[in-house]
Amino acid sequence: MRRLRLALAQLNLTVGDLEGNTRRIAETLAAARAQGAEVVAFPELAITGYPPEDLLLKPQFIADNRRCLEELLPATQGLTAIVGFVDACGDLYNAAAVLHDGVLAGVYHKVFLPNYGVFDENRYFRRGTACPIYVRNGIRLGINICEDIWHPDGPAAWQAAADAEVIININASPYHRGKRHMRHQMVATRAIDNTAIVAYLNLVGGQDELVFDGGSFVYDQQGRLVAEAEQFAEALLLVDLDVEAVFRTRLHDPRRRQVDFLTGAHPPVTVVPLRDLPAPAPPPLAPAPPPRVYDAVGEVYAALVLGTRDYVRKNGFKGVVIGLSGGIDSSLVATIAVDALGAENVVGVSMPSRYSSTGSREDAAALAANLGIRYLTIPIEEAFTAYLHTLAGAFEGTQPDVTEENLQARIRGNILMALSNKFGWLVLTTGNKSEMATGYATLYGDMAGGFAVIKDVPKTLVYALARYRNAQGPAPVIPESVLTKEPSAELRPGQRDVDSLPPYEVLDPILEAYVEQDCSYDELLARGFDPATVRRVITLVDRSEYKRRQAPPGVKITPRAFGRDRRLPIVNRYRAF
Repeated sequence: MRRLRLALAQLNLTVGDLEGNTRRIAETLAAARAQGAEVVAFPELAITGYPPEDLLLKPQFIADNRRCLEELLPATQGLTAIVGFVDACGDLYNAAAVLHDGVLAGVYHKVFLPNYGVFDENRYFRRGTACPIYVRNGIRLGINICEDIWHPDGPAAWQAAADAEVIININASPYHRGKRHMRHQMVATRAIDNTAIVAYLNLVGGQDELVFDGGSFVYDQQGRLVAEAEQFAEALLLVDLDVEAVFRTRLHDPRRRQVDFLTGAHPPVTVVPLRDLPAPAPPPLAPAPPPRVYDAVGEVYAALVLGTRDYVRKNGFKGVVIGLSGGIDSSLVATIAVDALGAENVVGVSMPSRYSSTGSREDAAALAANLGIRYLTIPIEEAFTAYLHTLAGAFEGTQPDVTEENLQARIRGNILMALSNKFGWLVLTTGNKSEMATGYATLYGDMAGGFAVIKDVPKTLVYALARYRNAQGPAPVIPESVLTKEPSAELRPGQRDVDSLPPYEVLDPILEAYVEQDCSYDELLARGFDPATVRRVITLVDRSEYKRRQAPPGVKITPRAFGRDRRLPIVNRYRAF
């Protein structure tokens, strides 16, 4: 019986924290050794954190990353460790080091470099030109990195054709809705097609706009899920692999004998023997409890909590401050902040004006009480009156319009930023994706702040997330009146969102098709949308690019978020209709 105890180290690492990341890797190696692990895998670019972006253009950063890799060698006595790092060898490579029993036994260079969506790897790296497999105590291991596994005729197939029995794929794969299912479906297919065990290890944690959701897993050679880690949490996933079963399965599958996979145009596959080590005989692993599987809305909520927590903590802020209007958006952001940081680190601020309804004031206070957060009330009427008086001469002969509405938002932005400066709190903005898409937001007003928690969350999903969160506890935290009242900015008498925008249940599907899927005007009409509404929405989206460019970063949860994903010129005369 050939068996292998594999450990997948699903860690929350920090970009640029070379020493801290290296220390975490060493600690995890010790923990894995204590549990009888023979091979321990760490995420893509584990030493540098992912994505390091233009830190990769600093030679000292590259040298320090290599030094940290070498410092790990003593921690690998009796083990094999697969560690993501940046390799400098004439050029830069996204690499996986094979550290075996205290020596650097080999390096794999990533072959397929993604350069779409949030990825810019061609900017920094050269693609690999070799495809090694490693033989450890008679077990043939194929190692590759992230994008490599997504190609059917790629490193996994090449390595399996050279008789690799276990394929270990290390990742820094960002989250978006629905991606977990895509990963599982793809990896199960790779395992079946290549008659190999495939282990998929993912990074976990927040980095600027990105959230890495973990959820590492292993499929056997018959496409059966044999182990899976939690999403959105660190984990050391240990699994005993029956490698002999791969050989038995291959004996019954003649397909591999019919095609010479190694004659194609791809990097050569080389076999690297590793020094044999004493095979441990640890006690069997105790059955692990099944990981929590989130529903579609719960998964998004968990991503928002993790992204917010890591952005605040990794940037060293003491706490956060949020303007509480009594509306659904600020209520959801405050609730996420409490779940991420604890009530003691969240401050809510009510800033009523002459147009703020009694109901909204009461809803904001009730939310703060339900969450147990500090609650400040700072009226803006005196400041608003002073602004109107100051501008009276310049505005003489004009009628009140959106200018006066925006003054209120900008006064509130000033107050929140003053509190931030005084107490070191990070301002969390509360605008959602529907508003950001259409420009229904005020520059230097409600857009002022450091992190936009729900920037990538459409308004209809905001409501779903609020109801989801209310269902999780013994009692709802967001007042029901917040969920049922008509949305309003309350910047003029009787104002409603539908006075400026189509109803959100109409708007959001158009935005998803136009922004995320790049559907044309004609394609939108073919889907049954009203022509006048489509023209109006497209115009709002296209004219608001300059606002979005000045917005703070926020958690990416859709396949195509504003910012890193969707990049359009501000000066742009192309019209879709």
